Amino acid sequence: MAKKPSWVVDKERGRREAARETVWLFGLHAVRDALDNPARTKLRLVLTRNARDRLGDAVAAADIPVEEADPRRFPAPLDPGSVHQGAALEVRPLDWGGLEDAALRPGGPIVALDRVTDPHNVGAILRSAEVFGARAVIAPARHSPPETGALAKTASGALERQPYLRIGNLADGLIRLKDMGFVCLGLDGEGAQDVAAAAAEAGTRPIVLVLGAEGPGLRARTKETCDALVRIGAAGAFGSLNVSNAAAVALYAATRG
Repeated sequence: MAKKPSWVVDKERGRREAARETVWLFGLHAVRDALDNPARTKLRLVLTRNARDRLGDAVAAADIPVEEADPRRFPAPLDPGSVHQGAALEVRPLDWGGLEDAALRPGGPIVALDRVTDPHNVGAILRSAEVFGARAVIAPARHSPPETGALAKTASGALERQPYLRIGNLADGLIRLKDMGFVCLGLDGEGAQDVAAAAAEAGTRPIVLVLGAEGPGLRARTKETCDALVRIGAAGAFGSLNVSNAAAVALYAATRG
């Protein structure tokens, strides 16, 4: 039996995960934007009276019953430290399609994350990706967080509008994007060229900005797959940015022209 192409496997995996998993989103911004998103499958909405009043029209327009909760005994199954602001919504993960679907979207760069596992970092990167008009954020499924309430809250609504795809193998995904005409720029402190200059050299070709985890950085095969290793120019010889800040700066540098 012929082996399925990796993009077919990615798409089927995403649909299977979306069918069997649910996610509890929490916080006023995350819940409001999910309620406003017609692509979201909404299953259960838990609100305090105050949160219901604050969400107003979004609740009224949503076709889902509201469970009014006592803020002292909030019934949604959230982690104890979750700052839910009296609002929680159980949903199914979004299905953004496959890598090719993301590549064909209009917009700026694709952001690729190599073993960035902190959901707060990924949420912040999704927020920056939306601000700078990125086509999508992609990451390897085995080394990246799925949709979670913490990720959605940090993304402050961007999770509802910015494609977030977890694919099988990042290097293979980059090769597929290169075959579609993308230029892959890997962020590395030892990069020979400034990210803005490398983006300018790409001309009209679309760009993938590839960022690694804080500390280890990009894996060897990821580096080898990139067309160039680039750096963010710094005023001093010391200091570094965390990955979410580096993504924001790189997106600005790559899109400002």
